[in-house]
Amino acid sequence: MSLAVVNTRAKLGINAPLVSVEVHLSNGLPSFHMVGLPKTAVKESKDRVRSAILNSQFDFPARRITVNLAPAELPKEGSRFDLAIAVAILAASGQVPRDHLDRYEFIGELALSGDTRAVDAVLPAALSCLHQGKQLIISCQNAEEASLVEGLEILPCTHLLDISGHLLLQTPLQFWNSSNVTDTDSPDHAGSNARENASTNTNKSQLNQVIGQHHAKRALEISASGGHNLLFYGPPGTGKTMLASRLPGILPPLNNQQALEVASIYSVAGKGLRQPIWARPFRAPHHTASSAALVGGGSSPRPGEISLAHQGVLFLDELPEFSRSVLEVLREPMESGEINISRVAAQVCYPANFQLIAAMNPCPCGYLGGTRCRCTPDQINRYRSKISGPLLDRIDLQVQVTPIENNQLLNQQQLNPAPPPKGESDRQIQQRICVARQLQLKRQGKTNSQLSGEELKSICPLSSEQRNLMDHAITRFGLSTRGFYRVLRVARSIADLAGREQVISEDYQEALSYRIVSEHQSTN
Repeated sequence: MSLAVVNTRAKLGINAPLVSVEVHLSNGLPSFHMVGLPKTAVKESKDRVRSAILNSQFDFPARRITVNLAPAELPKEGSRFDLAIAVAILAASGQVPRDHLDRYEFIGELALSGDTRAVDAVLPAALSCLHQGKQLIISCQNAEEASLVEGLEILPCTHLLDISGHLLLQTPLQFWNSSNVTDTDSPDHAGSNARENASTNTNKSQLNQVIGQHHAKRALEISASGGHNLLFYGPPGTGKTMLASRLPGILPPLNNQQALEVASIYSVAGKGLRQPIWARPFRAPHHTASSAALVGGGSSPRPGEISLAHQGVLFLDELPEFSRSVLEVLREPMESGEINISRVAAQVCYPANFQLIAAMNPCPCGYLGGTRCRCTPDQINRYRSKISGPLLDRIDLQVQVTPIENNQLLNQQQLNPAPPPKGESDRQIQQRICVARQLQLKRQGKTNSQLSGEELKSICPLSSEQRNLMDHAITRFGLSTRGFYRVLRVARSIADLAGREQVISEDYQEALSYRIVSEHQSTN
């Protein structure tokens, strides 16, 4: 029987659906037909596969070759099917045995010489392969990335001849051994040092190196503990960007599941292996970025900045300089934690559970209220109107950052050797935040920023005194229903940082103090 079936994986978002490569050889004029919705790169594989087989000293069947990529309704793209097609042709023509092909899944591109090359989106395929209990045969260039999936049996190869030798039981492929990779090249899955040091290693600048700004530092810590969105508001040169860049250093490292989610997104985006994978992503797109750059897109939808910031931080500096249409696309994923991209050819859902950190000036020149400001009221209104009320309402903490005092600045410029930075180190702050996160996960299984209105009724019950406080605040600040619940979530995070089981009135008062921009805009 001139029929062989080989398993491989397609890519669809961060999923990797199974694809069966069916090859049938029949009598007739020599030809090569490929069916199953192959796109251009897949159609071109017939030339790569033919040359790879011939240059590997095999016979290319001079028969009618039909290749079916099943399921037929799933669009196939990329060069990832080359290896599976070549093996299936060799098996259908009897040059390699087909008896045990169902044990393996093959993913990789072939060079004309028969060498194997790396492809993208290997990590989702490796996860799916593990769940099916199969062994994965891939290029050596992808082996390290696939090895992030613990328990998966990986057989790396460098040439088509390596695979034929393995199937013919002549020169078996060796399982990938991560111990062959140095610690500086790969994450340590078993040890805890890589995970504990991930954030501090990727962000060597310490928060205590920021001069003054204690109120802003406190807000940054609250934001990190509960995963809350944060906006810094103040004149230029006050340290807004510097403060935001310190956030990754105090965020808890990713756990195993989160790290694989993030690494899968980067794999699909063709960004390669993130080092170290335990550190949370920090994305800071320029204000000229388009909507598609943020949410993702293309004819074959790829993840955008908000998905690349999944489980991490999306920092938007000079927030009003972004196009309003660009900012508005953030509203839905900020609530749902995912982004659905619909195109004619495909509909893809990418995770987008990011923490938004933004910075803005009070007016176009940045010096509102000072002698240097020449902005007219119309200019100020146009500048602020780029940030819609619904978007601003979704930002939990809105903090004014003021210029530091002269003596604080001048004391840093003394000729004497500077003493070590005062205040807590990032490691100490991170440990306190980790404790607060553990309290949240133990109590409700999620961070405080993800609590629903129903959950807040039992987790943040209001006493009569607190009800009066919030009643007055709703009227004064013009809080919407969403804004009210966001204040409750922030207050819950403040209590968790202090280790309190119950939220007290002072926690609500502090949470309300972080609504300055909403109040300022509502009165102008």
